Amino acid sequence: MKMKLVAFLCACSLVMAGCGANGEENNEKVNAGANNGGSTEAADASWEPILNSYRAFTIEQADTFIIETEKFVNAVKGGDLELAKSLYAPTRMYFERIEPIAEALGDLDPNIDARENDVEEKDWRGFHRIEQALWANNTTDGMTEYADRLLEDTKLLRALMETVEVEPSLLLTGAVELLNEVSSSKVTGEEERYSHTDLYDFAANVEGARKIYDLVKPELNKKDAALEESIGKAFTELEQALTEYQSGDGYVSYEALKEEDTKKLSQLIDALAEPLSQMGTILEA
Repeated sequence: MKMKLVAFLCACSLVMAGCGANGEENNEKVNAGANNGGSTEAADASWEPILNSYRAFTIEQADTFIIETEKFVNAVKGGDLELAKSLYAPTRMYFERIEPIAEALGDLDPNIDARENDVEEKDWRGFHRIEQALWANNTTDGMTEYADRLLEDTKLLRALMETVEVEPSLLLTGAVELLNEVSSSKVTGEEERYSHTDLYDFAANVEGARKIYDLVKPELNKKDAALEESIGKAFTELEQALTEYQSGDGYVSYEALKEEDTKKLSQLIDALAEPLSQMGTILEA
């Protein structure tokens, strides 16, 4: 708990020192992102514990994300190539689980997670910039500034999370968006083009979506028991398939997957995405 408090206080200090004139702009982006799409009506009493639980989950993930990112950053800055490589994918999982929150915070998502060519070269930083150096160039040279900025961005993410109003629509659209992330870049191997650690991201996105489903499951069951059962079954089948690619505490390289493996995973994602996209029925009167 003490480590989390220290991390949060550091993050708040960073916001006060670094946001300056951009503070109002960031808050506008936060509010716009958090309210984008879906119902914006206030949650009733039945939603309050769900939203509080999700907020607690994302904050816990973000607190640990800071701690693990600092370890990764220290390895990069210390020139320990192999340690940095070993920490890269597990550290990113904390971010991938809470991307619905990160995407509601303006430029923080691309600052932390943009791939090459997603943004202009002069603006490219974050994990994938360092990933390129570690695997494509096999070095940590020249990465100190990027590592420092990455840690600053993770702390800023945590601090700005305090400003996000978590609403039912954020959860329900967020679960679908996490599956879209898997379908568009993880199962295709496009996310981790240098390290090929895509299955770590894949699993973390699924875990983030599963967390949302688990929280809304009782309410969804009241509205549509068949839909709730269908989503639960699809999650279980996808999670069971993922276990086939586990290796130690992590996952095999994406390069180890054969065409039939990616086809099977894609089909299971589609089978989950279809009923999951109907989960908005829980907001209907």
